[in-house]
Amino acid sequence: MTLQTEPISINFGPQHPSTHGVFRMRVTFDGELIVDVEPVFGYLHRGSEKLAEERTYTQVVTLTDRMDYVASMTNNQAYILSVEKLAGIVPEPRGVWLRMIAAELQRIASHLVATGFLIQDLGALGTPLMYAMREREKILDLFEMMCGARITNSYLRPGGVFADAPDYFWQALRQFMDDIPGQVDEMEELLGSSEIILQRTKSVAVLKPGDMVNAGITGPMLRAGGVDWDLRHRNSYDYYDRVQFDRPLHHASDNFARYWVRIQEMRESIKIVEQCIKAIEPGPVRPKSVPFLVRPPKGDSYVGIECPKGELGFYLVSDGGVSPYRCHVRAPSLMNLTLLKEMLVGTYMADMFVSFGSTDINMGEVDR
Repeated sequence: MTLQTEPISINFGPQHPSTHGVFRMRVTFDGELIVDVEPVFGYLHRGSEKLAEERTYTQVVTLTDRMDYVASMTNNQAYILSVEKLAGIVPEPRGVWLRMIAAELQRIASHLVATGFLIQDLGALGTPLMYAMREREKILDLFEMMCGARITNSYLRPGGVFADAPDYFWQALRQFMDDIPGQVDEMEELLGSSEIILQRTKSVAVLKPGDMVNAGITGPMLRAGGVDWDLRHRNSYDYYDRVQFDRPLHHASDNFARYWVRIQEMRESIKIVEQCIKAIEPGPVRPKSVPFLVRPPKGDSYVGIECPKGELGFYLVSDGGVSPYRCHVRAPSLMNLTLLKEMLVGTYMADMFVSFGSTDINMGEVDR
């Protein structure tokens, strides 16, 4: 006998941490089957782009930290590269290698958070998350040695970084680099062979590669669908053209594929950091000729980088003053939400938070 049911709409959010930030979903169910999803934004609107117009180019660095605060080093990197392009600043080699080390350590830390919380969303009682956060803490310790801060780092500057890393940083980095490959192996062994994880993630929330390209989705989500697009390779910046690394691809484009790509990318970041350590040489970390009050000539610039969540780009317009005339951010967290409805419709309530977590978004970047 077929039961006649009436669709019901339920508001999820805005709350934290179930929705990975202050985000609301108005979901329509037929029983437990999702039949419609309406994302609702704007609860965390920060106005960072407008605030940038009232700060000097160097002061804006602090605003970039607070967008994707899980990956502040790469936010610094994208912004600084756009400022350097706008002002015609040539960075010092040591400063470039240092910010590449910081960026790849940040990628590992970000992917650890994404993986840990994804498993938490599956119903784990905290152990996988604590394993991930334990390794992330070691990276935050390294950041503290580099710049005195752990999360909102504000480490990068036009021309390089604001200070050289102390001697004890390199000793701690060496210890971390010796340990982290085994920790990633252990994480994949424990998680990738779990029958519960496989059943709950494989063939769930599948996205078509063509739809992702048309929607502007980038990063691990896109590469989990078999699309080989990584700006470190396609449109190289800093010294990424001097290092060798692979671009892990999966073709299932489901929740498991997105998890798998992030695990493999941590291994590639380890390779990149090792090469940076070998290549870096003594010298200044930024040019003395670059003043604190940078005054780029009139014009505009855009630079996009491969941050942990996808293409992060800063579009800057200069009127010749000490502050940007206009600042706009191409935020991957926002772009990666564009197919959320397509991901969730046809799945069940129990799958909803797992699928949403697999997008690895940060609402500070969405509602910038």
